[in-house]
Amino acid sequence: MSMLVGGIFTMFDISASGLRAERARMNVHANNLANINTTHDKYGNANPYTRKRVMFREGAKEITGSDRLGVSVAEVSEDYDTDYQYRYEPEHPDAIKEGKWTGYVKYPNVHVAVEMVDMMMASRAYEANLTTMDTAKQMHRGALR
Repeated sequence: MSMLVGGIFTMFDISASGLRAERARMNVHANNLANINTTHDKYGNANPYTRKRVMFREGAKEITGSDRLGVSVAEVSEDYDTDYQYRYEPEHPDAIKEGKWTGYVKYPNVHVAVEMVDMMMASRAYEANLTTMDTAKQMHRGALR
C-alpha cells in the first residue's frame, strides 16, 4: 500500500498546480484568437499561423514534490488535425498565385467558437481550483481554532 506524501499544505500545492496549468491553457487559447487572421510566418512567407493546444500530465513535482500529485503542462503542440480555412480574396497579398486554389488565401486553423468554449472550460477549471484553495483555507482556519 502506497502512502501519500505531503503535509498540511498539500491541498494548496495541488490546487496551485491546477491554477498554473489552466493559466497556461488560457494563454494558449488567447494567443490562438490573437492570431486568427495571421496569414504569413515571421519570415514573411504565406504560411498561416497554426493553432496551438496544451497537453497536461499527472504530477507537478516542482510544486507538490510528487510525480503523482497535481497537474502540469506536458507540452504545447501545434494542431495539424484541424483543417486550414480558405477564403477567396484575389487582391490579398498572401493569395495563392497558381494551382487549384488560385486567388484564395490560406487562413489559420483557428475557429472562434472552439477557442471560446475551450477558454471557458479552462476558466471554470481555474475557478474550481480557487474554490478548492478557499475551502482548504477555511478547513485550516477551523482546525487552528
